[in-house]
Amino acid sequence: MPQVPPAATKRQRQAFTLIELLVVIAIIALLIGILLPAIGQARRTAWAVVAGTNARSVIQAAAIYNVDTAGFYPPTYVYASSEKGYDWDVDLQRESHPLPQNGYIHWSYALFNNGEVPDNTFETPAVLSRGAPRTNPGPDFDLWEPDQVNGVGSTFTDDPSQPVDRQVGRLAFASNAAIMPRNKFNTNDRRQAKLVREFQLVRPAQEILITEFKETANWRSLADPVDDTSSVIKSHRPITPFFGLSAGADVFNELNRGVPSYAYPDTEELREVINTLDSSQIGLIVGQGGSNSSLEAVGDHHGGKVNFGYADGHVELDELVNTIVERKWGDRFYSMTGDNRIDEDGMPGTP
Repeated sequence: MPQVPPAATKRQRQAFTLIELLVVIAIIALLIGILLPAIGQARRTAWAVVAGTNARSVIQAAAIYNVDTAGFYPPTYVYASSEKGYDWDVDLQRESHPLPQNGYIHWSYALFNNGEVPDNTFETPAVLSRGAPRTNPGPDFDLWEPDQVNGVGSTFTDDPSQPVDRQVGRLAFASNAAIMPRNKFNTNDRRQAKLVREFQLVRPAQEILITEFKETANWRSLADPVDDTSSVIKSHRPITPFFGLSAGADVFNELNRGVPSYAYPDTEELREVINTLDSSQIGLIVGQGGSNSSLEAVGDHHGGKVNFGYADGHVELDELVNTIVERKWGDRFYSMTGDNRIDEDGMPGTP
């Protein structure tokens, strides 16, 4: 009877040699190097899509709000005359804050209150903390940024008496001040803000209503420095895209004479300013408005582009400079009294 071969005669599996392991590791590293940029690009593309979807939802909420208010857009922000609710008095809207303990009422509050949109719609995954904090974040520590000081000069405290803005906790979008005015409704012999109605827009399909804020380190692009280590975040303010032809950056001090009254900024100068801006620069970027610096608060975090939401409801991904060249911030400074036409040359000049 034939003898069965012993198991020892079978081929035995051998371990990988060092060279084989190194080759495998090198191949894996190469694949990772090839795949990571593609994954990163896919993630950035997804972020841009989410931000665009949120921008579209915000504009739709504005349309719902307009139906409830006879076609009026909300003001970008106003000084609250009470601690709760949508309660503000036009006579209290001054150059300085009359009731700082009440905080601000922001357009996002008007929309998620009346426009039936949740507050996280105003966020984007593409930026730090999904958006900028309020000027007055209140007692929730997670809504503060490092070194932030609120509107009454205090750092974080859980004291419930601290002012809290009626604004979403994190805000990624800014309004166009030409359509949603600032709080400058005070009466004087110069220009005043006024509320704008939908039917007043000349080209709603080509006029920007909202855009994404620019993010720099600790939201310094929206900061008003208090000292070398702390700042007040001015996320409640809008983007003011025009110069005053007789008042320059101080568009609220524009004379009641002068035709035309306002102009788009110099695009080449603006391009140079944007290209040289870095996160170490600290300044009141969203301020009185009308200067190139106010436009520096427009984002560029989607590959140099950002979402722009238009008054007719559509959203486009574009570069800021292109929107200036193509005059997409409006043909008029709708929210200002007096002659609010825009200079046809699109550049500052002498009236």
